[in-house]
Amino acid sequence: MKISAVKVSKLDVEMHQAIKTPIGEISAARNVVVRIETSCGLVGWGETSPMAAITYDSQASTYAMGVEMAPLLLGQSPVAVESCLALLRRYCSRSSVLCAFDMALYDLAAQAAGLPLYAYLGGSARSLRTDHTIGNQESVEATVAMALDLVDAGFDTIKLKTGRPGTLDLEHLSAVRAAVGPDIALRIDCNQGWDYPQALRMLPALAELGVEYLEQPFPVWDVDSFARLRARGVLPLCADESVFNHHDAWRLLRADAVDYLNIKLVKSGGLNTALKINSVAEAAGVRCMIGCFGESRLGLTAAAHLAMARPTIHFIDLDSALHFREDPVVGGLSYGDGGHISVGGAIGLGAELELSALSDVFEVTL
Repeated sequence: MKISAVKVSKLDVEMHQAIKTPIGEISAARNVVVRIETSCGLVGWGETSPMAAITYDSQASTYAMGVEMAPLLLGQSPVAVESCLALLRRYCSRSSVLCAFDMALYDLAAQAAGLPLYAYLGGSARSLRTDHTIGNQESVEATVAMALDLVDAGFDTIKLKTGRPGTLDLEHLSAVRAAVGPDIALRIDCNQGWDYPQALRMLPALAELGVEYLEQPFPVWDVDSFARLRARGVLPLCADESVFNHHDAWRLLRADAVDYLNIKLVKSGGLNTALKINSVAEAAGVRCMIGCFGESRLGLTAAAHLAMARPTIHFIDLDSALHFREDPVVGGLSYGDGGHISVGGAIGLGAELELSALSDVFEVTL
């Protein structure tokens, strides 16, 4: 079995409402999709969702890189995932388009083995339940209204974007806690929006409000502030933008800087490196979150399979498709009431995109 064709496309899907963060906002998914075809008829799908402020690339640059990299896989064995990824990484080791190629290769390998992806990765089906994210709203009233809507929809965990100046975040958080009561878990994500003095001032109030953990309060490079804040033992800290790969994970954990690591397939370049990050965390006795940028249910399905295969991945943040106005994915992850997630029992990834949703399709063939 050989790779006989590779297609690279763009996927654009508008969102119901822009999600605002301290480092920008997402109002639509501007993604890149890879489809790999084989000589025996198997087809693998992969997706990436670059976010320039974090991944340092865009849909345009990611697509262009994908077009350049696609010919490298022609004639290769699709089940030789490590060898294929080594070819791609020698050409470009950092572009988030690696995620789409990686995902499609793992999809093919699992299909060739006749297994769902989570089983191919050594796992078994388990129950997952995602949180739901609220972006930075202009008013406290708007934040509270969105939180109450989520509670009415059955969600038991809400993730709030923070990183506002001064004590504005506390106004929003206090109002949400008062509105939703003590039994709803609240997580906050600063997206690098605070410095150490501000985080130190906020810490007692966050603990009093019962915040589950604090995600990425500091800039990517500021491992020292992570470690200093964690040493106070008041609130668990989670790294997101600071961990792209297993080397980052080791650096953070060796410095006793964080309690949790947020794995995102787009950051790590796909499942292969994500598995290595998880292994570093597992060796250190640290739990992980699985997160997302603006992936459709295609990319989220791969993330859910990974979470099912690795129980160290404890926190689930796979809600991006819930923000979409349209759903271009066939099969794959499905959402139940209150954020419950299922991936079904199809072999491989079990998801694909409607061809009509794709644009600028580039193809190379053997």
